[in-house]
Amino acid sequence: MRPTADRAMTLAEFNGRITALFAATPQLRNVWVTAELSDVRHNPSGHCYLELIQKDPATGSTVARMRATIWSSTFARLSGEFFAVTGQRFADGIKVMVCLTASYHPNYGLSGNITDINPDYTMGDLLRLRREILRRLQAEGVLELNRQLEWPDVPLRIAVISAQGAAGYGDFIHQLYTSPARLRFTTRLFPASMQGDNTAPSIIAALEAIACDSEPWDGVVIIRGGGATSDLVAFDNYDLAANIAQFPLPVIIGIGHERDITVLDYVANMRVKTPTAAAEWLIARGQAAVERLDTLAAAIHQSAVGRIAGCRERLAYCTAQLPYLPGIAIDNARRRMERFSATLSDTGRRRLQPEMSRLDSRAQALATVTASIIERRRNRLDSIDQLIAVLSPAATLSRGYSITRVNGRAVTDASAIPPGTTIETTLATGTITSVTE
Repeated sequence: MRPTADRAMTLAEFNGRITALFAATPQLRNVWVTAELSDVRHNPSGHCYLELIQKDPATGSTVARMRATIWSSTFARLSGEFFAVTGQRFADGIKVMVCLTASYHPNYGLSGNITDINPDYTMGDLLRLRREILRRLQAEGVLELNRQLEWPDVPLRIAVISAQGAAGYGDFIHQLYTSPARLRFTTRLFPASMQGDNTAPSIIAALEAIACDSEPWDGVVIIRGGGATSDLVAFDNYDLAANIAQFPLPVIIGIGHERDITVLDYVANMRVKTPTAAAEWLIARGQAAVERLDTLAAAIHQSAVGRIAGCRERLAYCTAQLPYLPGIAIDNARRRMERFSATLSDTGRRRLQPEMSRLDSRAQALATVTASIIERRRNRLDSIDQLIAVLSPAATLSRGYSITRVNGRAVTDASAIPPGTTIETTLATGTITSVTE
């Protein structure tokens, strides 16, 4: 039979019984517990709020979780001792051994109060796993590949990997498209699970889709809003880190808050603290490029203005000089012609003088040679004349010889003259005509 309302206790009374039970149980007070720190936070009062978690070694999934507090009076001492021994501050992923007292608050539920810590029990599974992944990537030679990629001067085409409808994705898009810079970004969401066991495979699938996409993306942004640090364990994954390290486009990681660190932050091209910060970085890079263009445009404008002003000055000078330029040009040409004429005359004189001297010498030589030739020819003619005088018929006739001609022809054979032929005989002086018998 169900109890009546007057026999039931209130929730506050029930919580009070739980509180009293916790307070009265010695096994829940000052117990040394091993766990891993997660979601460590400090408030201005000096208190430290955190989560203690335990993970399955095989799967890495969380199997136990408890909220815990280190009050300011204790935290200053514990954090100082811990740092002195380990060289580390309280941070997520560190495996610790703490002295824990369980308590139950009617409003806030179950929590633990940490009163002491064993600093020799230090590095937790998350940090150890992260270091093993980084060492493996370093040994494979791919750790720095994505970090060495260069971004375009103005990265405007961005592939985004995030959860569909996530607040972080909304913040990123709002910041990107409402910026006063008014840069024309092109984005596309490649949905992926950003928490849970399917996180790494879904992000890897999104990266493969981006690599096969026909759009020439400038870079990739992987973003996730805030949340419990323990939810980020999925990002400490070797396969995912290796894919990002070797991805052909530069990758920005904007997961969680400033205090949240994953192995992806060590392999990606850039790490920013929030999705909004990723958008701000892209905007700032675009603005820097625009400012460089503005500076270059101003320099070009200034140079053009200076050149135009100089050309105007030269044009004004030429305009003022134009009426006088023809006369000046003619005077200059006349002076040049006079110089050329004087030079030509002097040059001609210098060139002709030796030639004239050579001509005079040759004229004298020619006269001498000509006179000599004429004299020789005259002497030769005289000799010929004397020879002609000796050999002429008149000279022969003067020596007593005569010439007999018939019909004007000299006769040398008497038998060739028939009787009765009229012949003519020429003597040195006179001619005799006779008839042969």
